Amino acid sequence: MSFSHSFNPTMLREYDIRGIVGDTLHEADAFAIGRCFGSVIARNGGTTAAVGYDGRLSSPMLEAALVAGLRASGMDVTRIGLGPTPMLYYASTVLKMGGAVMLTGSHNPPNYNGFKMMLAGKPFFGKQITEIGRMAAAGDVVAEAQGGVTTIDISEEYITRLAKDWDGGDRALNVIWDNGNGAAGAVLERLVKLLPGTHTVLYPEIDGTFPNHHPDPTVLKNVESLIDAVHSRNADLGIAFDGDADRIGVVDDSGTMMFGDQLLVVLARDVLKSYPGATIIADVKASQVLFDEVGRAGGNPLMWKTGHSLIKAKMAETGCPLAGEMSGHIFFNDKWYGFDDALYAGVRLLGIVARMSGKLSDVRRALPQVINTPELRFNCDDVRKFAVIEEVAARLRTSGANVSETDGVRVLTADGWWLLRASNTQAVLVARCEASSEAGLERLKAALVEQLAASGLEAPDFSGANSGH
Repeated sequence: MSFSHSFNPTMLREYDIRGIVGDTLHEADAFAIGRCFGSVIARNGGTTAAVGYDGRLSSPMLEAALVAGLRASGMDVTRIGLGPTPMLYYASTVLKMGGAVMLTGSHNPPNYNGFKMMLAGKPFFGKQITEIGRMAAAGDVVAEAQGGVTTIDISEEYITRLAKDWDGGDRALNVIWDNGNGAAGAVLERLVKLLPGTHTVLYPEIDGTFPNHHPDPTVLKNVESLIDAVHSRNADLGIAFDGDADRIGVVDDSGTMMFGDQLLVVLARDVLKSYPGATIIADVKASQVLFDEVGRAGGNPLMWKTGHSLIKAKMAETGCPLAGEMSGHIFFNDKWYGFDDALYAGVRLLGIVARMSGKLSDVRRALPQVINTPELRFNCDDVRKFAVIEEVAARLRTSGANVSETDGVRVLTADGWWLLRASNTQAVLVARCEASSEAGLERLKAALVEQLAASGLEAPDFSGANSGH
């Protein structure tokens, strides 16, 4: 039976495949992804694939079509069922699968869904995802064959393995967890029973309509109920997850949200005790404070491109024990498997806090205080956005500026730094500024605006954008 399929072009993205269910994403797309990705696994010498799915209402239907597509390419499919994305990564790693697909809409609205993939234990992204589109349109797939299917419950093994790395001794912490009705709910409720202390789980019910708040823990509005619970229960800290639990958000004992780079400072200091001089990777959006503090703790800070697949690939290349992103993706190679797992990052963080003599808020307050804008995103045509970055970079080079071109341009001045990069997933440019003073921040904003104007672009909206960090 011949095969050919065309995807909506908006679906094939840098790090995953994602669409709006019933609009840009249908069952036929899920089958085609299985049929093509199964062919990729086969041509890579693999015969097996693991599949998991999140709690969205459309996930079971799409998962069934995905599995059918994989089996039609001859793959023996292991279904691990409903759970967090890192549980699928874990299954793929320990079972040594030829490939793995997680059906998840991550932190997107309820009507979205998508596919995150691994090929032989490595991230599958960028041109590999574009290639899926070409294969589908051309019908370039392996001959049809019928693979087998088994269903397993790996949750007990996964939860036991998560709890095994608890290293906080017997100090009883008071912890609030916000599952946000995401896919980690059932796993999280069982995990906390294995950890010392008092644990309260907010919104543990897995509900793909996300009735309580949007499942993105890096947005302050989404952690308001967690902050309230930390205050009302006098907790040591609060931990939140996104919809599929590969990203973490943290609230300290004072009810203050900690940014991804601040969290990474806390984790890096601990890891560097075991790995003095080790490389610690963070993305270009992270605070200069992080890179400075890693150096101060005896580590080798490495600034890398934004994107969980890009960071994972760089980790594998460098063999570093820890990496993280501003978005809350945390990757442990120390004792763990190098993939982003918010549940595991939570366990490791609790161990550190349990061993502290003081409070987590004391550690945050002791960090050098800077003022920054949040991530500023503004529309720019998909083709033009890369040209703008090159124009700005060329002018900066000519002017002798201190600039890193790891991912866009990050310009270091006496005041601090500013960043301009093209989004990998949307027709937008992304900017951020950070300084040690308000006056310095204004000078950085002016420098950014000047460069945008020179390329014919208007300034982003800075109104109400400054925040302490």
